[in-house]
Amino acid sequence: MKANSRVFDVPCTIEIEQTAESLHAHVDLDGDIDIHPGDRVLIHDAPVEVAYGERVVVRRSATIMRASWSERLWARFVASLELTELYDVSFTPRRKL
Repeated sequence: MKANSRVFDVPCTIEIEQTAESLHAHVDLDGDIDIHPGDRVLIHDAPVEVAYGERVVVRRSATIMRASWSERLWARFVASLELTELYDVSFTPRRKL
């Protein structure tokens, strides 16, 4: 991998679990790879189904596509707008039914 490459591949570990205790999917990229706003990660041949009660851990390859400066700035801007959608604050009294 070149130090300034915008697109490169890295190995990764995928863990998917669908049990009564947990429902999750995690991807751990090998190496000390930082993912920044606007960067894209494409996992190759990732499992798409895990039956209930199962936990799957597989090794795959991921392609990292680094965002340009303008894409990074745009991602930060859009994220700040989307975060405000989570706010639902009201100081009006509730209507009586």
